[in-house]
Amino acid sequence: MEEKEDKRQQEGEQVVNPWEVSAKDGGKIDYDKLIDKFGCQRLDQSLVDRVQRLTGRPPHVFLRRGVFFAHRDFSEILDAYERGDKFYLYTGRGPSSEALHLGHLIPFMFTKYLQDAFKVPLVIQLTDDEKCMWKNLSVEESQRLARENAKDIIACGFDISKTFIFSDFDYVGGAFYKNMVKVAKCVTYNKVVGIFGFTGEDHIGKVSFPPVQAVPSFPSSFPHLFPGKDDLRCLIPCAIDQDPYFRMTRDVAPRIGYHKPALIESLFFPALQGETGKMSASDPNSAIYVTDSAKDIKNKVNKHAFSGGQESIQEHRNKGANLEVDIPVKYLNFFLEDDAELEHIKKEYGAGRMLTGEVKKRLIEVLTELVERHRRARAAVTDEMVDAFMSVRPLPNMFD
Repeated sequence: MEEKEDKRQQEGEQVVNPWEVSAKDGGKIDYDKLIDKFGCQRLDQSLVDRVQRLTGRPPHVFLRRGVFFAHRDFSEILDAYERGDKFYLYTGRGPSSEALHLGHLIPFMFTKYLQDAFKVPLVIQLTDDEKCMWKNLSVEESQRLARENAKDIIACGFDISKTFIFSDFDYVGGAFYKNMVKVAKCVTYNKVVGIFGFTGEDHIGKVSFPPVQAVPSFPSSFPHLFPGKDDLRCLIPCAIDQDPYFRMTRDVAPRIGYHKPALIESLFFPALQGETGKMSASDPNSAIYVTDSAKDIKNKVNKHAFSGGQESIQEHRNKGANLEVDIPVKYLNFFLEDDAELEHIKKEYGAGRMLTGEVKKRLIEVLTELVERHRRARAAVTDEMVDAFMSVRPLPNMFD
């Protein structure tokens, strides 16, 4: 069995699963403990160097700076790639809101880099069925949100000749459903309760959902894309809260004749109020949304981004900023491309020579440009383009 004892965490312990992320006693998530508990590996520098060597392009900022920090069998994917074997990418989104925040964009920005660097196909699952069951949305509203979210995903720049986007309500059936049944037969009720913490109060839709997210890991779920390629490996970029689904999948895969999917997993993107905060759709000031105006971004960063700077300028000049808790620096770590500039900011700000206002000003510039670029790209996405990405079709040039 892959997962270590996965019982519901003791009171006061940190909880990380696909529906809930909370740190111990309201503190920070302990990622070392999480890696240990989930049984995945740290993504070390040698793997980052290897990606650069194999792809011939500089590693993405999320790799260089440890945003994607953990993995399962990523080295095996690279071994296969080095031998000339191809793989495909699989990621997804649960469409529960119309507007995405920056944290939602992170897996897609990184997946686009992987698609371009390795020149491989990608399947993107929109779990409209999951959100209908968990968020108490109507079927129609879940489907509408899936299409809206697809526009934001397409705006990240995916290659239509290598990308298939599907929503569960539209696509599940046929070969995909056969694989779901094969997975479902291999997972006991006790097992699924152990992994996901379901209780007797949860409706049976929740208990039956995990196979739906499991089977895009298997190429035979997409006969229009991968006919006769049952041996194709799959790499899943995702945030680490999705790991429980794929621990289950990896446990079952060899029993039904497939490779275990490999994973590359990211940290959580912190809320503006600090790492102890949670980005919440109910609190618009907890996150920067891709729909925010330049003015919104400026206000949110200046008013709500938690600062590690000192109380007074004098004290700040003496002590310097606490970079461990400073949100503007953490956000720049995600989105400021230039390594040298980031190092300079950390050094000067940490020493007290640079003030909070200057760091926030730079962050506002970086975020405004990012959001503006995304907004322009999204405005150009038509309903016809969504239909094209979501149409069930072969992709003859997906490995070119």
